[in-house]
Amino acid sequence: MDDFVGNKLTEWGLSEWIPTFKEQGIDTESLYCLDDQEIADLIPTVGPRSKFKKKLKMLKKEQNTTNPETVDSSAEGRPSTSDTSDKGKRQSDLQGESSQWQSPTKKQRLANKPGSYSEEIILSDVKNIMRCVHQKIPPRDNKLNNFLTKKIKDLEMDKREVVGVFGKTGAGKSSLINAVIGVKNLLPSGNVRACTSVMIKVEANMQNSKFEANIEFITKEEWKDELWFSKNFLGDVDQESDQKDDDDSRDIVEKLSALYGEDWKNKSPDDLMNDKYFKEIPEFLLSKGKTLTVETAQELSAKFVRYTRSDPKDGDGKAVKRWYWPLVKCVTIKVPNNDLLKHVTLVDLPGNGDRNKSRNKMWKTVVGSCSTVWIVTDINRAASEPEPWEILESASSFMGNAGQCEHIHFICTKSDHIADSDDHSAAGVRALILKRNDRAKKEVKEEFSKLKEVKKYFSDESFKVLTVSSKEFLKQKRLDKNETEIPKLQEFLQDLNDCHSETLNYVSGARGILSLIQGASRGGGDDIKTAVYTVLQQKMSDELDKVRKPMKETYQAFEKCLSEGVENSKSSCEKHLKSVINPPPNKSGSGFHRTLKFIVEHDGTCKKKKKGKQINLNMKLSSCLTESIDEEFKKTFPNEGECGPFNGVLNSFSLDTKMMSEKTEYKDVELQLIFLSTEEEKIKTKLNKIIRERKKMIYSSLTTTIETNMQKCYDEAKQIKGPGMLIKMRETIENHVHGSKDVMFQKAKAVMLKQLDDLMRDILEDLKKTMQESMELSLKTDGVSIPDVTSELGKVNNHYKELKRREAQMKNH
Repeated sequence: MDDFVGNKLTEWGLSEWIPTFKEQGIDTESLYCLDDQEIADLIPTVGPRSKFKKKLKMLKKEQNTTNPETVDSSAEGRPSTSDTSDKGKRQSDLQGESSQWQSPTKKQRLANKPGSYSEEIILSDVKNIMRCVHQKIPPRDNKLNNFLTKKIKDLEMDKREVVGVFGKTGAGKSSLINAVIGVKNLLPSGNVRACTSVMIKVEANMQNSKFEANIEFITKEEWKDELWFSKNFLGDVDQESDQKDDDDSRDIVEKLSALYGEDWKNKSPDDLMNDKYFKEIPEFLLSKGKTLTVETAQELSAKFVRYTRSDPKDGDGKAVKRWYWPLVKCVTIKVPNNDLLKHVTLVDLPGNGDRNKSRNKMWKTVVGSCSTVWIVTDINRAASEPEPWEILESASSFMGNAGQCEHIHFICTKSDHIADSDDHSAAGVRALILKRNDRAKKEVKEEFSKLKEVKKYFSDESFKVLTVSSKEFLKQKRLDKNETEIPKLQEFLQDLNDCHSETLNYVSGARGILSLIQGASRGGGDDIKTAVYTVLQQKMSDELDKVRKPMKETYQAFEKCLSEGVENSKSSCEKHLKSVINPPPNKSGSGFHRTLKFIVEHDGTCKKKKKGKQINLNMKLSSCLTESIDEEFKKTFPNEGECGPFNGVLNSFSLDTKMMSEKTEYKDVELQLIFLSTEEEKIKTKLNKIIRERKKMIYSSLTTTIETNMQKCYDEAKQIKGPGMLIKMRETIENHVHGSKDVMFQKAKAVMLKQLDDLMRDILEDLKKTMQESMELSLKTDGVSIPDVTSELGKVNNHYKELKRREAQMKNH
């Protein structure tokens, strides 16, 4: 039995029959050829057998729909695995649970060549081949055998594209996501009050056909700390009657009331940690996640709403006593049978981090991993509404130099809403809507051009404006589907999926390994191997020098920029400090004092919930350093990842093994050269990923170092109590900054340069070590008892050529 059959049985809820299918040797091809008697022999129980036959029939029908040339009426051949049901239902499915919104994807259309297979089948086939080859390798403890075993295990590679979705409550995020992925009633919308602190991820369920929600909680210790802070904070507010209705107080009261009702008012934090409040969520007490599994999107929505929102009644219309969103860090929703989410995760994000440390850390990580960000707002005030622009400004550095974002989509929702006009005809209303939408796009683009901080990281080309209507996409009373611009977002997500190269990467790697095995099994050709090894050694030395030189120049440029940043930081840090910890002229003293207390208690940060802004003293103090490096950093580590003195020179690194493998003089080592060419691409892909992740840490290190240095004064300030407390807190922070400024900023510079130098060294060492080892094992080691893999290599070569054909067509499409 192969992976395809096992995956399908699991997906269909029939995993208990996997041992039987395995015992009978049912692989992909034989699965598709099963007749009624054979199915009855395999699954004697009527219920599961009926379910299996129904699912298999749908699978056969889908293969006939997407690839009719490869399957005849007797069902000989291999099935498609696009996880869709009857094509005829697609147009109406959006009214129900799930839909495949579009005609076959580009990859599916390119796979329609007679005799070709879907990528899922190709991947399954090659994985089975490599599993068999792995079993053939003799269990001898020698360098080549160990190397081959490791290389086969390292073939597994996957990468998900992350699309972050920002927007305030009521902007239409939930309706937008539901419409785009084609699943009605998944994310609750309407009058239910959304919690702004819970992150919601939406991705494909690749394991089965159920709807699932995986709920991750904060820790008990974190919640206990929040309770102590909240009770103390509200106690201070009670002594300042004029401040009882401020944003911070309302936020805390809302959170405590959601979980405890009225009980929190007269109980201590220790009393509020009593297990009775968490009896419905024992997972929280055990520091475990909670999983909800149901058949439909509507059922799931009704169940997980308690973990993300507040409402007097849950999704089933029942009164709810307790809401658990204050304890939730993240909810991951898994949607079955959805091609748009196959390699894409949509994340509904809070606007500017969180007061809770673990939630805030996760927010930074996810924002930094977004390749695309959607900013969602109501079209009626798209350009003038301050909150979406404040969200964009506050998150821009995390998305830009500290992230990997390439695209910003500013999405104006409810584009079908229009004021009354004199012309009530359908054509008149439509024309008015389209004219208003065009005007909104122009106004938003003009507003974006004014954002100097954001423009440091993102160009006009990376910024697009869309005017969408989820309602009209479903009903089409005023606009047709394309005019709602939902299909544009669907096409964008599909392109992200189509550009995903998991199958090609795996097949290419497998081809390289099989080429090495086959070349080693032949033996002989020592003279030509030695000659090629010598040539490649010199070539590698030259190429490494080409990589090393621009990296060194970059280090020197960074050092110069940071030296200027250090001097600017020393001269301006006390001014920056006062702008944060001293009350502005128009703010009441008591209100600002509590902001200062928030800053101290949360180690330099204070999230202003209602205004979309976050005060961050650590970022303020490091701002001169980051500003000094911003331009050089963007040039060095562009989010496009294809140029610059790191990614660019790495991508240019080449031993010319592919060109050599095509020359007749190297025919005897052709297979070894193919392997080396594959290894070169793999190590460059690996190092590009390392650069992408490490550059985020390097950029963030400036603020992180300042935060670490400031921690001492925050801890000291937390201990201050009694009369004059807030004045003493401020003096403690001021004295610390004044006394440490000569060291603090210099250390931040040193830490960044050390991390940059470490990255340079790691790239060069990993590149040299990997290629050196591959050259020695392919050109200086004979394969003793290595199996012949002529047949396997032929099959994988055919798959590789087919995938490269499709890749070329995709580029020209």
